[in-house]
Amino acid sequence: MNHKALLGSALQALLRNKMRSVLTVLGITIGIAAVICVVAIGKAGQTRVQEQMNNLGDNLVWVEAGGRAVNGVRTGTHGVPSLTVADAQAIAHQVPLITRVSPNVDGSIQVVYGNQNWYTHFRGVAPSFFDIKRWPTASGAIFTSDDVDRAADVCVIGRTVRQQLFAGEDPLSKVVRVNGLPCRVVATLEPKGLSASGQDQDDLIVLPYTTVMKKISGQDWLDDILCSAVSQSAVRLAGDQAAAVLRDRHHLRGDEADDFNIRHPEDVIQAQMEASHTMTMLLVAIASISLLVGGIGIMNVMLVSVTERTREIGVRVAVGATEDAIQLQFLGESVMLSLVGGGAGVLLGIVASFTVGRALGWPMQLSPEGVVLAALFSAAVGVFFGYYPARKASRLDPIEALRYE
Repeated sequence: MNHKALLGSALQALLRNKMRSVLTVLGITIGIAAVICVVAIGKAGQTRVQEQMNNLGDNLVWVEAGGRAVNGVRTGTHGVPSLTVADAQAIAHQVPLITRVSPNVDGSIQVVYGNQNWYTHFRGVAPSFFDIKRWPTASGAIFTSDDVDRAADVCVIGRTVRQQLFAGEDPLSKVVRVNGLPCRVVATLEPKGLSASGQDQDDLIVLPYTTVMKKISGQDWLDDILCSAVSQSAVRLAGDQAAAVLRDRHHLRGDEADDFNIRHPEDVIQAQMEASHTMTMLLVAIASISLLVGGIGIMNVMLVSVTERTREIGVRVAVGATEDAIQLQFLGESVMLSLVGGGAGVLLGIVASFTVGRALGWPMQLSPEGVVLAALFSAAVGVFFGYYPARKASRLDPIEALRYE
């Protein structure tokens, strides 16, 4: 029997019991659709977590002003004005694993333009801050090192500040008052959205750190020193080397605690990514159970079909059909059920994935390899669960089969 005749025979046999065949196919359809949908959602979740990782910065090494134990009581973060511009320069010169360094002075402040005002977060930084944070401009050009040296009255604003103060107006070259200090807007930033902690990263105004220290905050110490390591794998070692430089500069004895903190925000994001991956694998395992149930349904239907067609099998054997031909016929019916269910499952899974993605507001990405594997897996289910019924049909005694009522 050629392949075309085999497929035709299998299809004809399945159409004799349409409702039973449809219900059997439904089990495989739901299983394949569930797997595709779960994998797509898991991949979209991991992509969002990866975006949060990228938003942290370019191999970010974050040195934060810390605290010190006073009479047994530990002061909190930023409790000690221990970080200085000279510390940032020392890290840049003495730690070869660090490629960029930016001092950082921040806080909250009122910004006014015309009759509009907005209470926002400010940062005083060096031009390298924008490279460290992987933060491109939407328009204009960031301030320069010369602006930092002159403590120039210039600023760069985030999308939220732009919307609150300027609405549809072009903010470039406009002058805003930052705590009474007139500053010219030289650039606007591309939006970054919410951080991992849920804060609006676009609600900020960025100025040269010298401008902030001399004209706004009046402080001579830094809140943070932000750095970029040469690679992701070098981040922790670069942090350790920066800590060694700072301990030496701050004259801390071996038994004294650091008066600064080396933060590792990427650890939190990495933990979220691992948790997302684990959850995806768990959901795929759960969804795969429906494939197992669908396969058992195929086996059950094929065993019933063998029983119902025992006399037909006897007639075919009597007129010369071989065991292989009988086995191949029933195996073909099983694979046909599985492939139809797999095809319907792939379509349903794609539709469900994009529907869920739209509801969650996530960009969904379907892997072509995953879809192909799902289809192949459905065929494998048909072969695996159809083999025993097909084998049983091929082993029937033709004389007993002809006598079967």
